[in-house]
Parts: sequence; C-alpha cells; structure tokens
Amino acid sequence: MPTPHHLFLVASTREPGHMGNTEWLARQAAAHLPADAAQTWVHLARAGMPEFVDQRHTAGSYPLPETGSVMRQLLDQTLACTDLVFVAPVYWFSFPSTLKAYLDHWSAWLRVPGLDFKAQMSGKRLWLITTNGERAKAQPMIDSTALCARFLDMSMAGVLWGKGGAPEAVRSDAAAVAAANQFFAG
Repeated sequence: MPTPHHLFLVASTREPGHMGNTEWLARQAAAHLPADAAQTWVHLARAGMPEFVDQRHTAGSYPLPETGSVMRQLLDQTLACTDLVFVAPVYWFSFPSTLKAYLDHWSAWLRVPGLDFKAQMSGKRLWLITTNGERAKAQPMIDSTALCARFLDMSMAGVLWGKGGAPEAVRSDAAAVAAANQFFAG
C-alpha cells in the first residue's frame, strides 16, 4: 500500500490571510494524520485556474495540460494523491465556484487521449470537510461529492460537517472538533 498522500483542495473564497471555519476544521483533522502521511494544500481561489471550455461535442478531446501550467499542476497533484479532500464551505447549498471549476476540468481530463483519468482515480479515497449553519443545507453538496466518487470508482471515505457561519463559530462545535480528531482514522 502506498504511503498516504492527502491533497486538500481549499475551496473557500475568503480573502487571503483569513482562515474560514471549514479550513480550520480541516487543519484540525489533518493534525491527526500519521507522521508519514504527505499533505498538499491548494487554495483553489488563488490557484489561477482558467475557465473551463466545454468542447466535448466539438473537438471531442482535450490536449494534456502544458507542463508548468496551473492545470497541469492540479492534474499532477490530483493523480499523485491517495486521498482527495474537498475543504468546501457550503455556498448556496452547493460547492463554492472554485471547487466547481476544478471539477469541470475533470471533464477535460477524462478526454485526454492516453491519460485514462478515470482509471487512475479509481480506488482513491474522496473526503469532504464542510461547514455551514445547518447540516441539512449541506446535503446537496454531500450528495454531489458522493456522486463524483461513484462516477470515478473512488471510495467515499467520509464527511466531516461542523456548525459554521460567523467567523470562528466551528471552534465552539465540540462534536465537530471531536470528530475532526478521529476523522482520518477510518
């Protein structure tokens, strides 16, 4: 079994230097990963992703992103991880636009000749860490994450939800903090 490598995709659109509830909760969980588990943290809002252009019905395929480009970096990081962690606060009952844009690029990666993105993602673990005011309002995002995992034959490894809202609110959610301490344990 390969050494665990967790890719944390932080989808918040908060201003740089302002850690939101979801990232804080994710960092609490990550602090309990085994010492040999690699961690890569990417703030999608600062990554400089280009807009996704849907050419499935015109060109039908996409080129491999250019070496050194933002999208090649994200693709390489995605393929290199054993565990993909969406760190995504609930925005309007769904993913923040940054995570949705990243997922849209999966449509391109699925159509890069010779890449076999779906097969390379199969068997990886997908996790969701999220916060908002009410858990029921997170359900559409939870369902979307599970559908992404199923589509790529990934394991939906877990969902960590905390009561967020106002800055630092999740720190008072004792159940979420306790769950974070055990989240990656299985």
